[in-house]
Amino acid sequence: MMGRSEQDVEMTPYAFRTSMQMTHELAVEQVKSALAEQGYGVLTEIDMRKTLQTKLGADFRNYSILGACNPPLALEALTAELDVGLLLPCNVLVYDNGDGSCTVSIIDPLTMMDVAHNPDLAPVASEAQARLLRVIDTLAQPTR
Repeated sequence: MMGRSEQDVEMTPYAFRTSMQMTHELAVEQVKSALAEQGYGVLTEIDMRKTLQTKLGADFRNYSILGACNPPLALEALTAELDVGLLLPCNVLVYDNGDGSCTVSIIDPLTMMDVAHNPDLAPVASEAQARLLRVIDTLAQPTR
């Protein structure tokens, strides 16, 4: 991928993560733009700070959960297995680190689809993974 380095992108067993030096609001905009470049739209946007404040009166950092969907890939996955909708859309986190930076974390669709134990899902999961890795690589670029 586009010159990914360990310091730019962290790979966990279930996600890809990078940090961006910008406000939470700008980071969410950048993430949506990078997702769109790879054919993803944001179906849901959950403002956890607002939700936790409203429901519990708790003060929490800026923390957004974006539900990203690539319609052709979703259709392919649903055609292979209807219940895979339980694993959709792909979650993308954007949260404030409190130091002028934000972390972006994207679920690894290949790991998620492994739970279904359906080999027909492997090609779509691999394509989704490749696209989402391009998203995280784009966001990890210092010029962004």
